Amino acid sequence: MISRRTALIGVGALTLSGCERVTRSPTVRKILTFGEKATLTSQRLVTNRNALAPEFTRADLSPRFRVNGNAMPASPEYARHVATGFADWALEVGGLVQNPLRLTLAQLKAAPQRTQITRQDCVEGWSAIGEWTGVPLSLLLRHAQISDKAQFIVFHCADDFSGIPYYESIDMIDALHPQTILAHTMNRQPLPIGHGAPIRLRVERALGYKQAKFVMRIEAVASLTGIHGGKGGYWEDHSGYQWFAGI
Repeated sequence: MISRRTALIGVGALTLSGCERVTRSPTVRKILTFGEKATLTSQRLVTNRNALAPEFTRADLSPRFRVNGNAMPASPEYARHVATGFADWALEVGGLVQNPLRLTLAQLKAAPQRTQITRQDCVEGWSAIGEWTGVPLSLLLRHAQISDKAQFIVFHCADDFSGIPYYESIDMIDALHPQTILAHTMNRQPLPIGHGAPIRLRVERALGYKQAKFVMRIEAVASLTGIHGGKGGYWEDHSGYQWFAGI
């Protein structure tokens, strides 16, 4: 049987130049989606929903952590935030919540934090280990008093591809997982722009394309239907990636 990880190695052998360069080959799409249902079933129904992704030490940090996806959003609004050091930036948390939030970067940094050293695996087959510090997503969702009707958390981002907004989503199991954080710090330095400043999602049991960068707004929803292409993410909508990307 071909495992999902073996399939990823096969994709890496195609030597693509970045996760943002998605081949339209039906063969590669089949590789990317191979074992989707089996992986989802095993992780959701068999394993502990709080099982942790492996964590490493600072001695394991990769000397180079590649920038995947967009390196700099093109929007004038984002450029203004960069120019002011994100002093006026704020994260919005809304949708199916009783207490909508608007939190500045300073407020996020003042909240309880989690630091973890984890490996990011890209669909190309490359991996890198980095240290991330940020706010547990579960903390924000509890503070926002998320509704029991919410089934997914959608991350709306500042970047786009040819005018098409970038977004991603995860279910409540990953949203409430202890390693799912909104990271503002990478390797003990402010998160670089190329890696998603001011904050990016870290959902450590998933592939790299689920790690949304440049997060501007979080929305709790009951269904992904009607949100952009309806498949739960930019790559899912436009390039045949599967919504569940567990590893």
